[in-house]
Amino acid sequence: MPAASFKSVAEMFHHRVRSTPDGEAYHFRVGSDWRTMLWKEVGVRARNIACGLHSLGLKQEERVAIQSGTRLEWILADMGILCAGAACTTIYPSSTAEEISYIVKDSDTCMVIAENDKQVAKLQAARAGLPGLRAIIVVEGTASADGWVLTLDELERRGAEWDREHPGEYDKIAESIGPSHLATLIYTSGTTGNPKGVILTHDCWVFEGEAIDSIGILSPADKQFLFLPLAHSFGKVLECAQLRIGFSTAIDGDIDTLVANLAVQKPTFMGAVPRIFEKVYNKIVSGAKEKGGMSLKIFTWAVGVGKEVSKLRQAGQEPSGLLSIKYSIADKLVFTKIRAVFGGNIRFFISGAAPLSREIAEFFHGAGIVIAEGYGLTESSAASFVNRPDSFRFGTVGPPLPGVEVRIEADGEILLRGRGIMRGYYNKAEQTAETLNPEGWLLTGDIGHLDDAGFLKITDRKKDLIKTSGGKYVAPQELEGKLKTRSTLISQVIVHGNNRNFCTALVSIAPETVGPYCRGNGLEVMEYGAFLAHPAVKAELDKVFADYNKELPSYSTIKKYAILPKDLSQDEGDLTPSLKVKRKAVEAKYKALLDGFYVGQLA
Repeated sequence: MPAASFKSVAEMFHHRVRSTPDGEAYHFRVGSDWRTMLWKEVGVRARNIACGLHSLGLKQEERVAIQSGTRLEWILADMGILCAGAACTTIYPSSTAEEISYIVKDSDTCMVIAENDKQVAKLQAARAGLPGLRAIIVVEGTASADGWVLTLDELERRGAEWDREHPGEYDKIAESIGPSHLATLIYTSGTTGNPKGVILTHDCWVFEGEAIDSIGILSPADKQFLFLPLAHSFGKVLECAQLRIGFSTAIDGDIDTLVANLAVQKPTFMGAVPRIFEKVYNKIVSGAKEKGGMSLKIFTWAVGVGKEVSKLRQAGQEPSGLLSIKYSIADKLVFTKIRAVFGGNIRFFISGAAPLSREIAEFFHGAGIVIAEGYGLTESSAASFVNRPDSFRFGTVGPPLPGVEVRIEADGEILLRGRGIMRGYYNKAEQTAETLNPEGWLLTGDIGHLDDAGFLKITDRKKDLIKTSGGKYVAPQELEGKLKTRSTLISQVIVHGNNRNFCTALVSIAPETVGPYCRGNGLEVMEYGAFLAHPAVKAELDKVFADYNKELPSYSTIKKYAILPKDLSQDEGDLTPSLKVKRKAVEAKYKALLDGFYVGQLA
């Protein structure tokens, strides 16, 4: 287990600022221009924010929420809150006024740093029910006449003034923060019921930074691109790893400009969720099919060569002879272009938050891009297992990080223990007792096993396992991951069948698929609704399911499926902010359609 080197995130942050003051900390976008901020400048901004919060009467371990998308100011605010001795409550900007009101009240949040006037309006709408909310600080917006809302610029101005008037107080408060002090309340985005506030201390995040540093996959010479939501633990853990290791980070949360930004910033690594890799994969394959002719033949040939090389390298070998020559040609003609999509300097990706399809991992590996899948929960401060770029097994989430203990129960449930484990759910003793046992083990709710090398393979969520009326267990996520690689038409697929006598599926198709598919298959480009009803679409999906069913035991074959009228989205309540499918919500939404599959059946 890595020895604790810092007693708090604040101490780790101040050490980074002091040790590399002139190092590049962040690259951020202002309009179409990219600018750079040095660590010493980050230190000044965070100090001013902390002191500004003190000027508003903030006390130690009081909660200040950040309600914003991923941007530089999110991290500056987070560091300011933590260095002030307070704790950060994270709120997704996509949250409704009702959801925000619940989190603010449940967490006893006293101040909110909101991204813009749109976010402030949600708080204004709920103001009558939030008597404990003393102030709002808006990053890009206008102050209110009554002083309830002030701008971030004004907060920092007040902070600099407070700092001058209280010499030494900022440092004294920051130094008083200990390992067990509350650092973050992250509210889990559950599929049903109200979210729970996960209590994560300073030591949780210090541990994560130390553990990631100790495995040696990152160095100060690396450059990260950070677009993940910082309200999610995956994004937050990468923020802490940067403080410990000292690499620079380009930060911008706009997914629509992600590919263009990668081409400009040319990072060496990036964390992402599987949905991003699925979308890029589908775009690459669809583009090749759309070109057709010789281009498609070359692409298909290159992918085949890449798969051969991937299999060899997974076994610790390198291609030689004719295969080496073929791979060199494939690399020049196809794979260099794929790597260029990500800026050309990527050493590896880290995938987390949801299962990554092995087929997707092997496709990119064949193209010279390693996707190192990892695993963790909000309740374990995100990172508990991770494959290493030079030591990985596709289909697993790698070995545990140093300091993480793992135990597999008789029913296959994965239990975790260590410094990164949450201290409980805020104000929910009963639910805490259901998740943390008296020995400190976290019951993850995930099913899996350790292989002969200690790599963890996750089968499914315990609660998501399908038990057919015949008593057979089916792991839907594994089926869904494989199906999404069988056709570029498939955006999302949800396998259903719990307590039923056979499995069925719901399939969604992304609107952006329509044009490339039509042009690549000799069809007139048509409207989305007409495309969903076109016989060619059904014919392709019929073949996908028929071919895949041949590989499955009879009890897990998918007997029927339906194409949904629209793609799943976060706005519609189908996906979490980390782009995971809300299975129960989708099944409830399309209950009539699912029930129709079983009319006249025994169950």
